Amino acid sequence: MTPEGDCTGRADGRTVFIPYAVPGERIEAEITHEEHGRCKARIARILEPSPFRTEPFCPYYGTCGGCTMQHITPEFQRKLRVQTLEESFWREGIQIPEIQVVSGPDKGYRARFQFHDGGLMGRRSNEIISIERCPCATDEINAYLAEIPAEERPRGRVHVFASSMISSVPPGYAKIVIAEPEETAKTFRRKKGQKSVRPRYEGTAPESASACSVLIAGRTVSFDIRGFFQSNLIVLEKAVPLIAGHSSGKNLLDLYAGAGTFSVFLSDQFERTVLVEHNKGAVVYAEQNMAGKPHESYGLSAGVWASYHAARCVQSNGAFDAAVIDPPRSGMEPSVRTWLSHSGIPLIKSISCSPAAHARDVKFLTQAGYKVRRLLLLDFYPQTGHVESFAELEK
Repeated sequence: MTPEGDCTGRADGRTVFIPYAVPGERIEAEITHEEHGRCKARIARILEPSPFRTEPFCPYYGTCGGCTMQHITPEFQRKLRVQTLEESFWREGIQIPEIQVVSGPDKGYRARFQFHDGGLMGRRSNEIISIERCPCATDEINAYLAEIPAEERPRGRVHVFASSMISSVPPGYAKIVIAEPEETAKTFRRKKGQKSVRPRYEGTAPESASACSVLIAGRTVSFDIRGFFQSNLIVLEKAVPLIAGHSSGKNLLDLYAGAGTFSVFLSDQFERTVLVEHNKGAVVYAEQNMAGKPHESYGLSAGVWASYHAARCVQSNGAFDAAVIDPPRSGMEPSVRTWLSHSGIPLIKSISCSPAAHARDVKFLTQAGYKVRRLLLLDFYPQTGHVESFAELEK
């Protein structure tokens, strides 16, 4: 099973990717597309179904671009996601402890959505799928969908964050909706080869229309719903104490800090925190979330900070006792990996949304003398092949 939710097989020396199959079952498949020895196929007939195959519970499954594993029982899904993470580290030759799983409900968990012209993007297409209800969404998201008929929903791209854990709106309201101007929102229909529009961050204060605050493990964390924030708040609340635990000291480094979600909790155990985040809009919220705690923020990329600011920062404040790192899907920049491997930081807490990139970055650190003490699957996205993980490394 791939992180995209396809199964893989071999036929005449070619790798074949088959959506909606289950590892271990026997099928007849018809190849629909081939390029550079990699084939896409569709299931023609299931000869011996897997005992873990089940009926999807959503009428939009297979057309909506969200879920990819509803045809597999939840318990086996988790096993496959653990296997994906495990194999990514094994391929890099990394010795790992037994993987712990941090999970929550299999349905009703997703609090953050982007709707396009009132619907969701189709699976591997630009087709808009009009939906009335999403079984994986929170009750509050589904209340929003029920309130407004599909044809009356705002056009363009609309960001919706809805959860009972929101603390910044009146009780019972529990949702924040922000629509982008339709002419800019149309960039979601990019043609092949068309460049995406780079985001712009304006001003130095939060925009009240898109500002959201949630209560996580007894703390208020604020962010802009147009940027990234974890959409499974139930699993996030379970993961925070596991990520923040087992550490204390004088100086903490938070690379790719976002709105400072992890620093809000980790900073209690350190005298000073340094946050590095290229999204200046997110830095504004990090400053708000870290108010009253000794810290300094750098509104630039982790790569630039590692190349031009890290040495001076250490010289001014002293060595770091721990670092928390949560890079984008592509992983750490080479300059960050190089600096970390020579930094001497005794404890590194690494979070990633790509098992392959995570294993690659951790391998770089293990070659510098670090050992993986803990490895967690953060099961944020049930019904999909998406894998997020946390590794704790000590030197």
